[in-house]
Amino acid sequence: MPSGVSPASLRAQIYADLRHRLQRAAFRAGHRLVDTEVAAAFGTSRMPAREALMALASQGFLHQTSRGFVVPELSPDDIRDIFAVRKLLEPEAATLATRRLDEDGLAAIKAARDMARAACAADNVDALMESNIAFRAAWLSAVSNHRLVETIESFRDHIQTVRTATLHRPGTRVVVLSGIEDLTAAFRQRDAEAMRARMLAFLNAAEREFFNAVNDDLAAAGERR
Repeated sequence: MPSGVSPASLRAQIYADLRHRLQRAAFRAGHRLVDTEVAAAFGTSRMPAREALMALASQGFLHQTSRGFVVPELSPDDIRDIFAVRKLLEPEAATLATRRLDEDGLAAIKAARDMARAACAADNVDALMESNIAFRAAWLSAVSNHRLVETIESFRDHIQTVRTATLHRPGTRVVVLSGIEDLTAAFRQRDAEAMRARMLAFLNAAEREFFNAVNDDLAAAGERR
């Protein structure tokens, strides 16, 4: 363990790093994380690494097995369930954010939108993913209910790996950018009712595009066989 660093601090650092990487789909479904290997990578003892992994497992980001912790592979029903929860929570949360958003928050939202525009123009999937994360963080920062924020972040992050896999599709990038543009306009206008409707429409479009991508991939795989 690094000298002068408490186990709790180490656990928090490992948790934050792994959560950051899970958000960005650095680990694919089925990837195995072993506490001793994680501890060695961070230059610490096993316990802080194991506690960080267990915290991620308790939140659904990992599955604990007899051979370590595994990034779960979500079924179509899992994805539908997650979108259903998001559609219950995010329109209301975005409405709350609209009412509390200050000029700094609006500036951050516009900056994330500009990042998304540039990413789409350059066909840069990694940059589009970063802009999407920045956009979410910007509007969620105006939501005062921290438990609601954490729940929304968790459910969105659960499907980040599978969602990222669809960003190679031009249609998916159009859906993402169009949604960000519509939501930015509603935030700029401070229109709470429009925000509720636009957030729900964005989530519905994202869900349709995800399953269109899955079906197209399955059809292409069948043609190759």
